[in-house]
Amino acid sequence: MGLGGCIVLIGAGAILAFATDWKLDSVNVDLVGWIMMVVGLIGVLTYVSIARRRRMVVPPTAVVPEEGRRYP
Repeated sequence: MGLGGCIVLIGAGAILAFATDWKLDSVNVDLVGWIMMVVGLIGVLTYVSIARRRRMVVPPTAVVPEEGRRYP
């Protein structure tokens, strides 16, 4: 799941938790919304940690020849 999917989960969970007043006998819609927001937040944190690991910059190790050096 990418970053966009995680953001969609957070948004849909917030809508279920805060913007609806549905009452179902077998399902607590508010709890489902909170669970979706938590799962989306965990996904965002995982994505950010993986992306940070990929962006590590390694300095180049090219050997620069010395100019003007004479070999016998």
